[in-house]
Amino acid sequence: SFIGEESVAAGEGIVLTDNPTWIIDPIDGTTNFVHRFPFVAVSIGFVVNKKIEFGIVYSCIEDKMYTARKGKGAFCNGQKLKVSGQEDITKSLLVTELGSNRDPETIKIILSNMERLLSIPIHG
Repeated sequence: SFIGEESVAAGEGIVLTDNPTWIIDPIDGTTNFVHRFPFVAVSIGFVVNKKIEFGIVYSCIEDKMYTARKGKGAFCNGQKLKVSGQEDITKSLLVTELGSNRDPETIKIILSNMERLLSIPIHG
């Protein structure tokens, strides 16, 4: 099976089953792409029994290939990635994205979450 982000965005009903399924977003960061902001990627995931097996993200402008496989770790251009180990959120950089859904209830939830995050003395 295949699930494409653009199909979902166009309103097609998609049901994730237990079948092996490719999930593909050929222009991940469409808004960035449209506005010529250089953070755009091709994202591909593979799911079996509704569980992610592996994923690949190619950051086109940066020429970086991110890969991850269940139980095997994550890599950037073949180099193993690791988390920073930082446990104090006040010393962390927080990056978020508001999404494209402008439904009033969705906006209310997003802004409420943002308000909670911004009340923490975070960086960014």
